[in-house]
Amino acid sequence: MTTNAELLARRQSAVPRGVNTAHPIFAVRAENAEIWDVEGKRYIDFVGGIGAQNTGHRHPKVMKAIAAQLDQAVHTAFQVNGYESYVALAEKLNAMAPIEGPAKTIFFTTGAEAVENAVKIARFATKRSAVITFTGAFHGRTLYATALTGKVVPYKAGFGDMPSGVYRLPFPVESHGHTTKATLDALEMLFKTEVDPKLVAAMIIEPVQGEGGFYVAPFDFLNALRAICDKHGILLIADEIQSGFARTGKLFAIEHSGVKPDMITTAKSLAGGMPLSGVVGRASIMDAPEPGGLGGTYAGNPAACAAGLAVIEVLKEEKILEKSLALGEKLMTRLKQMSLRNDLPPIDDIRGLGSMIAFDLVKSRGSQEPDPDRAKQLMAEALKRGLILLTCGLYGNGIRILVPITIADKHLDEGLNILEESLKAMA
Repeated sequence: MTTNAELLARRQSAVPRGVNTAHPIFAVRAENAEIWDVEGKRYIDFVGGIGAQNTGHRHPKVMKAIAAQLDQAVHTAFQVNGYESYVALAEKLNAMAPIEGPAKTIFFTTGAEAVENAVKIARFATKRSAVITFTGAFHGRTLYATALTGKVVPYKAGFGDMPSGVYRLPFPVESHGHTTKATLDALEMLFKTEVDPKLVAAMIIEPVQGEGGFYVAPFDFLNALRAICDKHGILLIADEIQSGFARTGKLFAIEHSGVKPDMITTAKSLAGGMPLSGVVGRASIMDAPEPGGLGGTYAGNPAACAAGLAVIEVLKEEKILEKSLALGEKLMTRLKQMSLRNDLPPIDDIRGLGSMIAFDLVKSRGSQEPDPDRAKQLMAEALKRGLILLTCGLYGNGIRILVPITIADKHLDEGLNILEESLKAMA
């Protein structure tokens, strides 16, 4: 039997250290919210492929759709000849996305590709080049997406100068001292001192930050951004790569605010774990680039599009939006109970929207002083007991929960019990 240690040694020899692996285990099988490693150990998965498994690992309907497509064609390239699954999935998203008026969708392979192309489309449509983004943002690891990302280590450090034309504002998190008013004042000052709004093509924002710490953008702030964008002819891009596809109890998180963006980037759970991303936007904007200006060899792969169509069916048939809200309530209730216990390490700032939940580990109760070492310790303790967790946040002290929304109640309880046991072992 191959062991995790043997594979880890081979990985260190064959794979660059720049791609990090959070846990020293190697998966061999997964089912809904469970993962088994090469040594046969079973884990409850509270990470879901970093939000790519909202409908669970290997959902039967999704697997059936993939298998049917593989029996027909694996790849032809949409730029060479089209296929119905691409068009059908675009039609579904156009009808479901919170876009004002007629919408169109283009598909890519990764979230970073979606972000890059959303910016390209915005630049072409507006004939402007500048983009405004926010602290704590994560928009991908390609060079321009890295420039948009609001965290230096490990994403920017050592990679040289970033592309120009990117301007950054504080993301409004009151516990970090940034209110809606303070950020809007900073935006007004940015327009006075750094960039003419007539040169800004787009603002891009995560309605709920992912890597940045699962902070929810205040709804009044999103509405204010919409008004400011309208005033200056700036396009508003909602990056829903981690917060989309039912994670927050809506198809897209920005729907909670009532704001309709000009474009939405989506990926991760769009296709049940298959590599697929997309940009949905107002038809007049999406049609701006010339034919051939957008695309990618594997963009909108037939099997991935078939999976996406199946995911949409699962969302409706299994009432995944409602399940997400109920799951979020269960998670919040249990975490708040843990936070009140004196025999557990101090937990602070339990937050989220729907079932996109996070909490912080701090050095002392009421201090809000980040404790990233304790967060790493919790990940290790939980893994020993059979629970997969992942950190988040600028200070690395947040624990994010992206458990498949389809998780069985008994497995959810098992995972939360392991979390509690792991915290107690650290006290």
